[in-house]
Amino acid sequence: MVNEFVYCPRLFYLEWVQREFTHSVDTLEGAAVHRRVDRQGGPLPEAAELEPEDRIAARGVLLSAPNLGLIARIDLLEGDGGRVRPVDYKKGAPGREGPWEPDLVQLCVQALILRENGYACDDGCIYYAATKQRFAVQFDETLVTKSLEAVRRLREAAARPIPPPPLVDSPKCPRCSLVGICLPDETNLLSGVRAEEVRRLMPAREDAGPLYVLTQGATVGKQGERLVVRTPDGSEAHARLIDVSHVAVAGNVQVSAQAIRGVVARGAPLLHFTYGGWLAAITTAPEQRNVLLRVSQYRVAVDPRRSLSMARAFVWGKIRNQRTLLRRNHRGSPRAAVIELGRLSGGAHGVDSIQTLLGVEGTAARVYFSEFAGMLRPELAFDFRERNRRPPRDPVNALLSFLYALLLKDCVASLIAVGLDPYIGFFHQVHYGRPSLGLDLAEEFRPIVGDSTVLTLINNQMVHKDDFVQRGSACAIKDPARRRVVEAYEERMETLITHPLFGYSISYRRILEVQARLMARTVVGELTDYKPFVTR
Repeated sequence: MVNEFVYCPRLFYLEWVQREFTHSVDTLEGAAVHRRVDRQGGPLPEAAELEPEDRIAARGVLLSAPNLGLIARIDLLEGDGGRVRPVDYKKGAPGREGPWEPDLVQLCVQALILRENGYACDDGCIYYAATKQRFAVQFDETLVTKSLEAVRRLREAAARPIPPPPLVDSPKCPRCSLVGICLPDETNLLSGVRAEEVRRLMPAREDAGPLYVLTQGATVGKQGERLVVRTPDGSEAHARLIDVSHVAVAGNVQVSAQAIRGVVARGAPLLHFTYGGWLAAITTAPEQRNVLLRVSQYRVAVDPRRSLSMARAFVWGKIRNQRTLLRRNHRGSPRAAVIELGRLSGGAHGVDSIQTLLGVEGTAARVYFSEFAGMLRPELAFDFRERNRRPPRDPVNALLSFLYALLLKDCVASLIAVGLDPYIGFFHQVHYGRPSLGLDLAEEFRPIVGDSTVLTLINNQMVHKDDFVQRGSACAIKDPARRRVVEAYEERMETLITHPLFGYSISYRRILEVQARLMARTVVGELTDYKPFVTR
């Protein structure tokens, strides 16, 4: 952590204070380099028992210095003549003038720990695996003073409620494993530190994706590092755990204890839906360790002024995206509706209470859905008159409800990954069993993800009237069509678009994560206002 603080205080804060971490190629390669020296081996006598003729070669030595408040696992400890030398292994290459400053400070901290334990330690070594170079380091007064000062500043930084500001255009960011969590360029842009287009420092799409199990009577088990889905007809499907971002099961699907542990151990939630698509339960690992973020979230939730500010942004983004979808897809010219939605979106910024904002959002929904049928091909005879639910009474509403449930599932998964509590919302007030913050995040994406997918399914004739079953006043999607709906939804979520604020290509699923992280930055006070995702 001392090394990381000297390298980048923000990286230290995210990993140490907020307990955020994710692997990258570099961290995995670094772990491979350390695999041998991390295994403890070789004797190490107590300092008082060390004789001049003793030769020391101990690996994976864990020592602490209570007076300094430091602890370290020393990769390799060599010694002779009554003195010891720490050797630190690094995956990469040295700088042009030798070891990097963070590496020098880290090695010196190890020497300080050894000295507090009574060992004589005047020098050490840093080994860079990429170039196979070994550098001798003398622990002179200048380096010791610099190391102790770094430890002092580290403790001060850890006590602050807000992380240090991100680096600006730093070459350190692209290779950082936490760049997708830190969002340095995005945060600097939204906070006014920089005005130019940001760099895309994270993949446009996630490598892992969701696993859906919709077949009634199916079971999900685990074999090695794979999930195995078995259906009642005897067929099997396999998915590597490393490729699964979360698991969504609907209805009567059994999941083994081994599969549950395997999924949540990777930080992936298991989401349970009723057959009709209602989110019934969430299985996760113990709470994310970023307690400070959730404390800040609860404070915002009970602060009428701050929660209203967040809620205004959600509603404004939703109405703007509804307006854009109408303008792009309506076969006529719904000028009056477009003008009214523009007026309502502007009015959302000026409301003085959540109740008034709910009225604005409800009015906008009525205006929008009054023109929704104009975005459907008329010859396909999908009759839509109004938005209804609980239960939906026609095929279009059945599609909307099911797709909104899928969207909510992804919003909840993103919030859990960030460390926010999906049940404590700002616009949607706390209600027993309802993921209110998940619903908040979903608002701006309902038109451009859920509604857009409905238009694709119907207008491209991917679903037909006989794909639905009517039971009294309720309408439901048949199983074969339900699978096509999920496929269309996933295709939409993996679609790459140009981010209107940041200017780079990114998938809708990745955008959900970015928005959840920007929400977290707003909650802790690093950003003044939450900026919803509004497509152009």
